[in-house]
Amino acid sequence: MSDPLVLRGVTRTYRGDAGDLAVLRGADLTVRAGEIVALVAPSGAGKSTLLHTAGLLDRPDSGAVLIEGRDAGNLPDAARTAIRRDTIGFVYQFHHLLPEFTALENIVLPQMIAGRPRRAADDRARALLTAFGLAPRLGHLPGKLSGGEQQRVAIARALANAPKLLLADEPTGNLDVATAAAVFAELLLIVRDHGLAALIATHNPDLAARMDRTVTLRDGRLV
Repeated sequence: MSDPLVLRGVTRTYRGDAGDLAVLRGADLTVRAGEIVALVAPSGAGKSTLLHTAGLLDRPDSGAVLIEGRDAGNLPDAARTAIRRDTIGFVYQFHHLLPEFTALENIVLPQMIAGRPRRAADDRARALLTAFGLAPRLGHLPGKLSGGEQQRVAIARALANAPKLLLADEPTGNLDVATAAAVFAELLLIVRDHGLAALIATHNPDLAARMDRTVTLRDGRLV
């Protein structure tokens, strides 16, 4: 069985009027099923670029992005979109929930887009939100939820289509220390229970220490 994520010699350079900025200079990484990897680096080092490239939101200039053994980095847009929908879950620092839909509906919608029947999507959404302690908040709009509750919904949404790979970019960065610790504990529990491969960017050394291993982005390479 192929690993959910393998990066081989990935490079990414941004070109602008002020000159070229090489962000990734041959990044190599393997994240195995059931493994939670912390990505730690200073702001501006390229963590988001790495996650966007690994998640097929950005194309590498060179190198390979293998998702379950398939070189997906430079596939046509439709194929990349299908892989993101079916195989990859994203959690961002800001929740990006749809404000006009309830917590439950925010989890139901991506499943229906993927072709799951409404009843089955509703059942899964309820189960995920209940697992995150949000059973009393299913019918609330995002604006009526606390910051921690909003991020719990965002994590549940990332897991809605049963991805094999979870990518998270500072998922608790906007939360206070106590709320961040609680949300992160729930995230780790769900990820481990589902046997996902997870790559989680964080500035918090205490959170990084709770993961299986830590990689650092330095001079465009992972060490």
